[in-house]
Amino acid sequence: MRHRLLPSLSLPLMLAPAVAVAEVPSVAVDIPPVHSLVARVMGELGSPDLVIQSGASPHGYSMRPSEARALSDADVVFFVSDELTPWLAKARASLAADADAVELMEVPGTLHLTYRSGPTFEAHHHADEASSAHGEEHDEHGGHEAHADHDEHHGDHDEHHDGDHEAHADHDEHHDEHGHDGENPHGWLDPVNAHTWLGAIAESLAAQDPEHAATYRSNAQAGQQELEALTESLSARLAQVQGTRYIVFHDAYQYFEHRFDVPASGAISLGDASTPSPARVKEIQARVKQDDIQCVFREPQYNPALIESVFEGTGVKTSIVFEPLGVGLPLGETLYPQLIERLGQGILRCADA
Repeated sequence: MRHRLLPSLSLPLMLAPAVAVAEVPSVAVDIPPVHSLVARVMGELGSPDLVIQSGASPHGYSMRPSEARALSDADVVFFVSDELTPWLAKARASLAADADAVELMEVPGTLHLTYRSGPTFEAHHHADEASSAHGEEHDEHGGHEAHADHDEHHGDHDEHHDGDHEAHADHDEHHDEHGHDGENPHGWLDPVNAHTWLGAIAESLAAQDPEHAATYRSNAQAGQQELEALTESLSARLAQVQGTRYIVFHDAYQYFEHRFDVPASGAISLGDASTPSPARVKEIQARVKQDDIQCVFREPQYNPALIESVFEGTGVKTSIVFEPLGVGLPLGETLYPQLIERLGQGILRCADA
C-alpha cells in the first residue's frame, strides 16, 4: 500500500523533513463513471486510478501491468459490484487484499432493479422491478421520486467477452426468451444512486484520511447539489417527451429509463451485446411496426451494420449514439454529469425524429 503526498506540500517536505505531511489515500476504481464520482470527492487532493480503460467491457477484462500495479497499491478500491465485474473479485483478493473494498451497489439507500427478459419490454412492468428494501430507502434520499432504471448484467460488452458466447442457436433462443435473472448491476445510470454514492465515497476516504475529512465531505455535498440540479433539469425536459418510442442496441439503460420515466420498447441484443438470434430480430421487427418506433440508439463500439440490417427500410432514425460508460468524454469529475446529460439529449433527439 502507498499513500500519495499532497503535491503542494512536496517542496516543504524536502526543505524540512521533520514536518509532518498529510497523506492522501491511493485509490483504484473500476469504470469511468465511478472514476468521475471519486474524482469529484477527492478534488484537488488527488486523483483515482482507473483499472478498466474507457471503451472496454467491465464484464471481462485483462489488466495491463500498470493497472494491476494501481490495484496493488490501492488503499481503497471503489467498484460497482461483483456482478458487473466478476473477474475483479479474484484480482482484488490477490492484489489488494488489505485495501478497503467499497462495493457501491451495496451502499445503503441504493436502488436495485432486476433484469428484464425478452427482446421487447412492457412499460407497466417497470414500477415493480425495484427491490423494495433498497427502493424505500432511496425514495427518501435527496427528495427524489423513485423511478430508477435497469440494464442487464452484461450491459457494456466488448471483445473481451466474446469467448463466453460461442455458440449454440438453441442457447441463444433460450436467452432471448428468458433473459437474465437476478439483480441488474448498472445502477450508476440513476443519478440518484450516484448522489448516494458520493456520500459513501466521502465517508470511506474520510476514514482513511481524517485530516482531509471535511474536504471530502464538502466536495461530495457540492457534487450532490450538482446532481440534484441536473436531475431536476433533465426531469423537466424529459417530461415533455414521455412516450417517445425507441429501441436500444442492448439492454443497458433501465436505471436511467426508470429515473426519468422514459422506458425503451426493446433491445436488439442481449445485455452482453452478443449477436441476436433470428427469433429475436423477428420480434424486434414486429415491435417496430406495432409501436411505430421512432428511432434506435447505436453504440460506437459495436458494428452499425447490425442495426442497419434489422431496421432497413423502416424509416427509423438510427444515427443517435447512446452508451453507458462515457466513451469519448474527457476522464475526470465532469464525465458523470456529461454522461447523464448525453443520455437525456439522445431521448430528446429521438422525440424530434
